Amino acid sequence: MTDDKNLRRINRALISVSDKAGLIDFVTALKLYGVEIISTGGTAKALREARIPVRDVAEITGFPEMMDGRIKTLHPRVHGALLALRNNPDHVAAMTEHGIEPIDLVVVNLYPFAQTIAKEGVTTTEAIEQIDIGGPAMIRSAAKNHADVTVVVSPDQYELVLAEMENNEGATSFGLRRQLAAAAFSHTATYDALVANYFNERDHSAQLSQTRRLTLHKVIDLRYGENPHQTAALYAVDGPEPPAGTLASAKLLSGKEMSFNNYVDAEAAWQFVCDFDDIACAIIKHTNPAGVALGGTVVEAYKKALATDPVSAFGGIVAFNRTVDADAAQEVTKIVTDIVIAPDYEQAAVEVLKTKKNLRVLQMGTTTRRSDIQYRQISGGMLVQTPDDYRVSEKDLKVVTEKQPTPEEIRALLFAWVVCKHTKSNAIVYAREGQTIGVGAGQMSRVDSVKIGAMRANLPLEGSVLASDAFFPFRDGLDEAAKHGITAVIQPGGSLRDAEVIAAANELGLAMVFTGIRHFKH
Repeated sequence: MTDDKNLRRINRALISVSDKAGLIDFVTALKLYGVEIISTGGTAKALREARIPVRDVAEITGFPEMMDGRIKTLHPRVHGALLALRNNPDHVAAMTEHGIEPIDLVVVNLYPFAQTIAKEGVTTTEAIEQIDIGGPAMIRSAAKNHADVTVVVSPDQYELVLAEMENNEGATSFGLRRQLAAAAFSHTATYDALVANYFNERDHSAQLSQTRRLTLHKVIDLRYGENPHQTAALYAVDGPEPPAGTLASAKLLSGKEMSFNNYVDAEAAWQFVCDFDDIACAIIKHTNPAGVALGGTVVEAYKKALATDPVSAFGGIVAFNRTVDADAAQEVTKIVTDIVIAPDYEQAAVEVLKTKKNLRVLQMGTTTRRSDIQYRQISGGMLVQTPDDYRVSEKDLKVVTEKQPTPEEIRALLFAWVVCKHTKSNAIVYAREGQTIGVGAGQMSRVDSVKIGAMRANLPLEGSVLASDAFFPFRDGLDEAAKHGITAVIQPGGSLRDAEVIAAANELGLAMVFTGIRHFKH
């Protein structure tokens, strides 16, 4: 045993856990050091079933658990046992006077609030019952008095505690206790933030409330950031594990580890395909589309997307919103691809994709995109917004020209509008029904985007339609597009020169519809 006056032997432990992973082995090891175990409810039952002696907390407090378990540990004989400073004579005298025995170890993990609210159809009443009160109170008491008390909030910490007890004849060091205290305060802070955000989000108007709590937990370190001289890591939001159905929780089935840029591009690709109800494929380079298409099968959708710009597709990210089969996998492996992302894969498809050892294969496990609050950091602050999840449908369209769009043109316009929504501004998309033809992205001038979209077209532009993510401020963009044989245009409208642009469309024989909504993407 190390000669260290800051060592504290563990003689009594209070254990109350929702997550019982590793519990029996841990408590069995504690008993080898003669540790007395105090417990509550389901934890006490589990320990007794494992034939481990345990004292009920009710025996310590002199009060039964009551009110459906809402009241168990909120008592001076619990919190006095945790908060008392062992080297303070007044504290020790108070403990003696009131029959309070010290507790040296608290093992508590909280009610599964996060898991509860993640369930489909959960009610507010059900959520409220999973708000832990006594657990956070005990954790905070123990963490505050880490000079004397060891606090454990996760099964992952069991081995760490046991290793120290083995090295120190049943005691823990101040260094470990302080480390565990820091983790404990982080744990309760995250829990409280999760509860606060849940109630804020019950009312849409409160999503951007006066305070917004964001807690991050490191999942993995990345090799580097956007560039090799930058360090980077992936963090989970609002809990130690990334939320289900998110890119951060996606399963890597094959290939190299993901990089910072891989995650950024894969997120853009996944957002693309999740905006389509039909079978869709998107091929992304630097967050912009090299090609997007719909198809009767995943392989048809991929071939059509690839046909838009097969040169830019080289080294790109391919996303599907349906299960990938072997035929699609074979096509994907014909050119160099960095990432394939899809809800799921047939086993035969996985085997095909694995033949490309550097190809990252991501399984999302869902076809539903989460619409989370969005954050963008600036120096000294954070920009926060609700997601751009508005879907324009045919009923939203206002025809403003003499020429009416045909049903086929309407379908092509709506398809192009979705692609435009996910393309960096200023965005121009040429398309036919279910297939992009040319994309102009991220330009300072809208008319330049029109020119670049046409320049990059690999397929004939004649007979295509055009989408613009924001209004045309002048008629020049329309004049340029008309040179390439487009037949119809979709745009938000709202320019001071709308009348001029509408007149130009009539002069050029184009159909044009206004959506009344803009889709800038910066």
